Amino acid sequence: MTIAIFLAALIGAVALGIPIAYSLLLSGVALMVHLGNFDAQILAQNVLEGANSFPLLAVPFFMLAGEIMNVGGLSRRIVDLAIALVGHVRGGLGYVTIIAACLMASLSGSAVADTAALTALLLPMMVRAGHQKARSGGLIASAGIIAPIIPPSIPFVIFGVTANVSIGKLFLAGIVPGLMMGIACAIAWWLTARAEAVVTPPKATRANLVKAFRESTWALVLPLIVLVGLKFGVFTPTEAAVVAAVYAFFVATVVYRELSLKQLYEVFAASAKTTAVIMFMVAAAAVSAWLIAVADLPGQLIGILEPFMQSPTTLLCILMLVLLLVGMVMDLTPTILILAPVMVPVVKAAGIDPVYFGVLFVLVGVIGLVTPPVGTVLNVVAGVGKMKMDQVARGVMPFLIADVIVLFLLVFFPALVLAPLEFFYK
Repeated sequence: MTIAIFLAALIGAVALGIPIAYSLLLSGVALMVHLGNFDAQILAQNVLEGANSFPLLAVPFFMLAGEIMNVGGLSRRIVDLAIALVGHVRGGLGYVTIIAACLMASLSGSAVADTAALTALLLPMMVRAGHQKARSGGLIASAGIIAPIIPPSIPFVIFGVTANVSIGKLFLAGIVPGLMMGIACAIAWWLTARAEAVVTPPKATRANLVKAFRESTWALVLPLIVLVGLKFGVFTPTEAAVVAAVYAFFVATVVYRELSLKQLYEVFAASAKTTAVIMFMVAAAAVSAWLIAVADLPGQLIGILEPFMQSPTTLLCILMLVLLLVGMVMDLTPTILILAPVMVPVVKAAGIDPVYFGVLFVLVGVIGLVTPPVGTVLNVVAGVGKMKMDQVARGVMPFLIADVIVLFLLVFFPALVLAPLEFFYK
C-alpha cells in the first residue's frame, strides 16, 4: 500500500505537468500524511540537509568545467585531433564523432553539454560530406551519452551521494563500459553507413597531425590529471572537480586565449542555472529518500522480489528492464534520486556489488536519454541541428540497439566492470 501511494502521488503529479522537483516534494508529503507524521519542520529540514553535502560540490564545478571547455576552445581542438587521425577513412567523420565524444567525456561528464558541442561542430560537416542527416544526428546523440559513463561523471556523483556508494570507485569502474559503448557505436556506424556515397577529407599530413596533437595536448592532459589523482588518492572526486574547472579556466584564458571576460560571465551563468536545477531536485528528493527509509520501502520490495534473489543475473535483468521503461519517460537525474535509494538495498541483499550496480544503473539511465518519447539528448540534437525529433529518433535506433547489447553484456559478464575496478584499486 505504501509503495502504491508513493508511486500514485509521484506519477500523478508528473502527469499533471508539475516539475519533477515539486512532484518529489508532493510525493513526500503524501507519504508523510499516509504514515501519520506530517511535519512542515521535518520537511524543510530534509530539504536543507539534502543539498548540504560536500561531495555534491563536484556537480557545479564539473558543470563549469564543461561550459569552459566548450566556449574556451578545448572541444574544438579535440575534434580537430580526431579529424586528423581518422577523418580520411571511409565514414571517417562518424569515427571522428565517437573518438571526440570519448575524449570530451573525460573532460566534462555532461551528456547535454557534450552533445550540443558535437552537434554544432560535426553535424554540418557530416551532412556536407554526404552522410544522411538523421543517421548522423543519431550517431552524435548516441556518442554524447558516453559522457556520463567515462569519468568524471555528474550522474555518478549524484548516484554515489544518493546511494552512499564510493564516487571514486564509480568513476574508475565506468572507464571500460564507456569505451565499450564507443566501440559498439563504431560497429553500428560501420554497418549502417558503409553503403553511403560520401566525400572524405584528404589524409592529414604528418605536419598537420603533429600540429593537431600539439594544440590538443593541453586538453588531453586534464583527464590524466583527474584519473591519476583519483588512483593515487591525491584528491577526492569533489576536489577533482575543482581541479578540472581551474585547469580548464587556465587553458581557455591563458593558453588558448579564447575565453573573454564577457563570455566568462555567460559561462558562469549557464553553469549556475543548470546546477540550480539539479540541486533543487536533489534537495527535494531528500524528503522522499528519508520517508522511503522510514516506511521501509526497500524491505517491501525485497519481499516482492524474493523469488529472484537467489539468481543475481535474473534479478539484474528484471531491474534493467524496469529502468529501461522508466528511462523512456523520465530524465536520468530524477530516476537516480527516486529509484537508487529503493533498489540499492535490494541488490545488496542479493549479494551484488553496489558499485557494479551503480555503473549499470547509470548506463541504463543514459540509454533513456536517447529513447523516445522524452529523450533529452535527442531534443538537444534536434534543437541544435535544426531537425525534427522523429528524424533523430529514427536515426538513433541502430546505435540504441548497440548500447542495449552493451548493457546486457555487462549484466551477464560482471567481470567486464569488476576486473578493471580491481586493477585500478590494487
